[in-house]
Amino acid sequence: MVDINFLTYKLKNGIRIIHKNTESPVAHLGVLINTGSRDEKKGEHGLAHFIEHSVFKGTKKRRAFHILSRIEGVGGELNAYTTKEETVLYSTFLSEYYERAAELLSDILLNSVYPEKEIEREKEVIFEEINSYKDSPSELIFDEFEELAYDGHSIARNILGTRKNIRKFNRDSIHKFIENNYHTDQIVISSVGNYDFNELVNLLNIYFGETPEKLRKPSRKIFNNYIPENRSIEKNTFQAHCIIGNIAFDIQHKKRIVMVLLNNILGGAAMNSRLNLALRERRGMAYNVESNYTAYSDTGLFNVYFGTDKENLDKAVALVQKEFKLLRDKKLGAIQLSKAKKQLIGQIAISTESHEDLMLAIGKSYLLFNKVDPLRVVYNKIEAITTEDLLEVANLTLNEKQMSKLVYH
Repeated sequence: MVDINFLTYKLKNGIRIIHKNTESPVAHLGVLINTGSRDEKKGEHGLAHFIEHSVFKGTKKRRAFHILSRIEGVGGELNAYTTKEETVLYSTFLSEYYERAAELLSDILLNSVYPEKEIEREKEVIFEEINSYKDSPSELIFDEFEELAYDGHSIARNILGTRKNIRKFNRDSIHKFIENNYHTDQIVISSVGNYDFNELVNLLNIYFGETPEKLRKPSRKIFNNYIPENRSIEKNTFQAHCIIGNIAFDIQHKKRIVMVLLNNILGGAAMNSRLNLALRERRGMAYNVESNYTAYSDTGLFNVYFGTDKENLDKAVALVQKEFKLLRDKKLGAIQLSKAKKQLIGQIAISTESHEDLMLAIGKSYLLFNKVDPLRVVYNKIEAITTEDLLEVANLTLNEKQMSKLVYH
């Protein structure tokens, strides 16, 4: 038992289970695998994402239509996504269909047959997904910025892959990647719903427990050779799109929570973030301006994005750099710091109201840390942040000499 809110169990093969009971009639069940696009080897670029698409295309006992209809036929949803470090399959359904969801997720994860005809068709779907990104410079620029920052490392590559690689994928490619990267000690089944925990464990033991144990040996290549770079690319766009950023703290780093707060102050989701006030509210210079912080297992990435009229690009960059300098040079006052902490705590509390998001969040925490901190512990960590902590992290991550910049113009 992690705490009074979360119940946990480990199957004999190493697959871990975490559950939070709720009174809601709607339940959420997900399988999180600690494998993503950064685990692809040469020639496999795009394969982790391709598997996420192809896993729904047929099992030993179901065709693609029957897979989709099994949950959607009773009003539920079946979904999946791939990140640089995770592959996730999950479902939302009425609590009375827990067994149906568990059996289906087990079937598609463990018994998919990847019919060649179906996976050839799915390649065309992914080609269209790639095209849609290329038509969206405000999305594409994030992928290209990661390629710039992590140049030469597997974590740099975009998740979707390339047409050249995707055309070569087949059933053998898929089975080889799964064999090399899906390990039972790196899988967590996360559940949020109104369901007895002992019954859930019995269900998951039936549908996942007979999978042979397979343990992972350390294999990820660590990233440690960041070199700042500036790049400007001519695009036929109405706006100039700009990202400025730097590497930051990995997910295990003790300063990560300070970075989360700093990022929220600078350009988080709230309309009163410093960058939103500076660029949008006071000057009407941008419709969308944001900062982001992503923590990986061995590194992290911070960036600021905005889109603006091409004539305003230099002014907007100067305003962003001015905000960086203020956070590097000037301590927040006690009232400012208190407000920033309350804002972040409130946002975290509200995010837990989405039970789907909660299921994914506790699953990821249990996958990476083998624990989930109660909200009170998280709040205490935020409350413990000092102005000196913020100043230190600002000087490390908002250092202009360490910044990379990518512009579409």
